[in-house]
Amino acid sequence: MSRIRFPLAIGMMWFLSVALLTALAGEGFAQRGVGVKGSQAAIRRDTGSRTWREPITGMEFVKVPGGSFEMGCHANAGKCDSNERPTRTVRLDDFWMGKYEVTQGQWKRIMGSNPSRFKKGNNYPVEKVSWNNVQEFIRRLNRKSSAKFRLPSEAQWEYSCRAGGRGIRYAWGNQDVGSGGAKANVADRNTNFSWSKKGIDDGHANTAPVGSYQANSLGLHDMSGNLWEWTADEYTKDYRNAGTNNPIYQGSGGLRVVRGGGWGSESRYLRCSSRDRSAPSVRRDFLGFRLRRSR
Repeated sequence: MSRIRFPLAIGMMWFLSVALLTALAGEGFAQRGVGVKGSQAAIRRDTGSRTWREPITGMEFVKVPGGSFEMGCHANAGKCDSNERPTRTVRLDDFWMGKYEVTQGQWKRIMGSNPSRFKKGNNYPVEKVSWNNVQEFIRRLNRKSSAKFRLPSEAQWEYSCRAGGRGIRYAWGNQDVGSGGAKANVADRNTNFSWSKKGIDDGHANTAPVGSYQANSLGLHDMSGNLWEWTADEYTKDYRNAGTNNPIYQGSGGLRVVRGGGWGSESRYLRCSSRDRSAPSVRRDFLGFRLRRSR
């Protein structure tokens, strides 16, 4: 009996040791995303894709790596206005920014109607929406979607326009587009356009379909031109009133910051650092928005 039990005990110990080592090895592989499909999928979601699509509306978002940048009238900003000063160093965490302006089709999907003046198709940006209207859109979207959304801060907006805070003047770089009337919204312009004394003609009398113009190096479209865009911040004329760490200025003035320049703007208002303001109840055919995903 003893001659049988001894080898059997050794065999059982060997079997348990192998099983334990295999389990530990499997755990190590899972942590590295190897061998276990579920773990691989989780890791890909965390560190892989730089884009994400909201399933209800189809809105696309680009992950923008955080960092520090000089916000405001930087060295390449061109002729600045006083409300772009003083330049200050701002630090931002990673965030998800809308790849395009919110479209008329996406607005209708959530709100059931289209307030735009230029009803030319579902892929055109929605305009004639007030800041207050946008807040209601966000509330309804947040109730329907598994993710949450809000307007970008103006710091996030400028950082995105400047392709991660680079020292560029426009979303497409430093190339000036003339001093005349608008249609300088043709962004990075490997698209159809022609020079004229009035600036640039992109073939559109007013708004252009979202994504008409080449993306910047982050993959974001139409940030200089198409529409002025609402941001989350209340307006302050002096940047010394605003913070520097993921700042969103909330004062008591009531006016909201708009960015980007619209289809009717002179080219100097299309600079990434250019900023203006509007009452939150105002609706204009050159004023729209894009969202950021907050979680």
